[in-house]
Amino acid sequence: MNAVGIDVSKGKSMVAALRPMGEVALLPQEFLHTGVGLEQMAYAILALGEDTCVVMEATGRYHEPVAAALHEYGIYVCVLNPLYIKQSGGGSIRKVKTDKADAMKIDGLDNWVDLREYTPMDTERQQLKLCSRQYNLYMKTVVSL
Repeated sequence: MNAVGIDVSKGKSMVAALRPMGEVALLPQEFLHTGVGLEQMAYAILALGEDTCVVMEATGRYHEPVAAALHEYGIYVCVLNPLYIKQSGGGSIRKVKTDKADAMKIDGLDNWVDLREYTPMDTERQQLKLCSRQYNLYMKTVVSL
């Protein structure tokens, strides 16, 4: 199974891919979070073949449009907690913190069997989460007065 790791940031994503024996299938590339950029990312991932799994960190709300777009193209996407990725380790004693290194670390995770597929939230749930956030912010403001 091909492993694709995506390091998502605010306006761009770094994508890298490995084949089963550790061979680099896709050198780290940067894609913008625009319609064209997400389409290019999806086609680059689809070009790797049918048996491909995409893994990305849950980064606030930045990962949601990327995960939803790839899911629409029929790509298997898994969104992981950043703590899980950090605890999985990379075997390196250096603390390299670059987008390229993060993308390679994410696609190096080797227990694909346990990964759950991403499913986009329905609009009702999104609205409820938004209302809950707004309510909590309002109550925090009222209490501080």
